[in-house]
Amino acid sequence: MTNFLQRAALVPLSGAALAATLLNPAAEAASPAAGPALAWHACAKAGGPLDQECADLSVPLDYGDPAGPRLTLAVSRVRSDRPEARRGTLAVIPGGPGGSGVQRLTQKGEALRKETKGAYDLVAFDPRGVGGSTRASCRLAPDDRRLVNLRPWPDADGAITDNVARARRTATECAGNGGAVLRSFSTANEVRDLDLLRRALGERKLSAWGTSYGTYVGAQYAQKFPGRTDRFVLDSSGDPDPSRVERGWLANMAQGVDDRFPDFAAWAADPARGALRLAERADGVRPFFLDLAARLDRAPKASTTPGVPLTGNVLRQALQNALVEDAAFPQLARLIEEARDPAAVPVLPPALAGPLPDEDAAVMLGVLCNDVTWPSSMAAYQSAVSADRARHPLTAGMPVNVTPCSFWKDAPAHKPTRITDEGPSNVLMIQNLRDPAVPYSGALKMRAAFGDRARLVSVDHGGHGVYLANGNTCGDRAVTRFLTTGERPGRDLYCAA
Repeated sequence: MTNFLQRAALVPLSGAALAATLLNPAAEAASPAAGPALAWHACAKAGGPLDQECADLSVPLDYGDPAGPRLTLAVSRVRSDRPEARRGTLAVIPGGPGGSGVQRLTQKGEALRKETKGAYDLVAFDPRGVGGSTRASCRLAPDDRRLVNLRPWPDADGAITDNVARARRTATECAGNGGAVLRSFSTANEVRDLDLLRRALGERKLSAWGTSYGTYVGAQYAQKFPGRTDRFVLDSSGDPDPSRVERGWLANMAQGVDDRFPDFAAWAADPARGALRLAERADGVRPFFLDLAARLDRAPKASTTPGVPLTGNVLRQALQNALVEDAAFPQLARLIEEARDPAAVPVLPPALAGPLPDEDAAVMLGVLCNDVTWPSSMAAYQSAVSADRARHPLTAGMPVNVTPCSFWKDAPAHKPTRITDEGPSNVLMIQNLRDPAVPYSGALKMRAAFGDRARLVSVDHGGHGVYLANGNTCGDRAVTRFLTTGERPGRDLYCAA
């Protein structure tokens, strides 16, 4: 069992004063700097800003026991290079669950600082369980940590018996090995951690750029602490329905893949693809892909990774991964060509060739299962899978299948906060029309929940992630204008391709 005492900073802060500042919002507002100190040191990373800094942030394991055991979060900062233009601090909130804020800041910090003309110090942290922060382990067997198994793909005939057994086994291992640290992995705690970072920085308000799952963290922060928000950008949002949360996001992926697949089909039918051209017409790519996946269901093909064949479900997961960005299309097309060529041995993408690190699997499962209660009827899951396979064959029922969350030992410690239109009008959403992970239909529900608090920039593009990601000048300009001047579109904005 992972012993969180070995990874946590256990020195408690001072008793009553600590409890007052952690639990009393008025006390925090009156004393914005009353947070744990951050000792910054240089930590330039390959490909990142040369002046990137790092520190450790001490946070309570349990905010209900602020004087109890503590965890450590890895924090990173890129300071404004134009102090005279600096107007505050902007938090970069990563996706996931399981994404690294420090890595995200390394990748995007220089471009973001340049785009915002030094208006902000940029900060980010690795959430609990991620990267350089306190981690936990479920001690799952390697096969249970393969992405194609963590994602609950049904058997070739649609049966979920094996999924049920794996989900039950995984939940049991996480309950036995994850301990209190794993139980603390949740969106609610990430929001509290973000606010503790705000206080440690001495800021009365934060601006933020949240991407993917980070949009939900940002939305929850804006709802829970509306008076502490400055300018919030939510890039690639899902449906915030508090009764479903991650369960809804997973289910919605089926529609997202259907929305996005035509982009790949048009690419794969273009004569310019040469040897990677999969069909003469775009409308021929989908039936070809479905037929190939079905043949691999019946007869998996050995790959260059010993013991890991290319199955129909591995091919479907490869499709889902590749639809995230156009740059991944060639790799997917090569895998498809290798699958249909009798003389070729398929080379699996690295993400599918081996298991995820155990700690990465633990944080992903922890947040999904700790945030909200999942249904427990196996018959209902089987029925949902059967219906979804017919409706969305590209994802074959996986998005509505059973997960370990149905067997999770502990009930969620905090109910998800409902997003409402109560609060300052300082949110700018931006969304691709064809996002395979969080479809546009879900983003419209986030937009509706915020009401006049938000504006939505809709970009006629496919893929996951918009700002500083797909080169759409209209979308980038709208976000940059908001972050640097506070000006948003008067109404929702459409950006052509």
